[in-house]
Amino acid sequence: MQNHSKTSSRGAFTLMELMIVIIILGLLASLVLPNLMGSADKAKRDLVCIQMKGVSETLDRFKLDNGVYPTTEEGLQALITNPSEENYPDYDMHAYIAKKNLPKDSWKNAFIYINTGNEIDLISLGADRKEGGEEDAADIHFSECKY
Repeated sequence: MQNHSKTSSRGAFTLMELMIVIIILGLLASLVLPNLMGSADKAKRDLVCIQMKGVSETLDRFKLDNGVYPTTEEGLQALITNPSEENYPDYDMHAYIAKKNLPKDSWKNAFIYINTGNEIDLISLGADRKEGGEEDAADIHFSECKY
């Protein structure tokens, strides 16, 4: 007598099992991706504040040597070349930024420098590269950074 035991070897998934796995993966992706994207935007904004802090410290060195910050008109370019040997006779002979390129924000835009006479501020226009904006596109002011 022959022994006919039923052995079931299953080599593939059914269509229903594949559909369930795909749905589960889709749900997980919809929960995780927004958090990752938000983290990337926050990291860029935080990096801008760190970059601004570095520029601010360089401006402080300029003021320490020259008694005043550069004017708004002279701008950050004054950290690369002396805008007036008459006004800034104690200007660092090696300049304040060794590279001939001014630092840029996370979106490759130049910082806006403002000197009101009493205080200075640096501004990044943010992700939208336009004045104003909301949330991730909002302007970033150094005076508002929490570094």
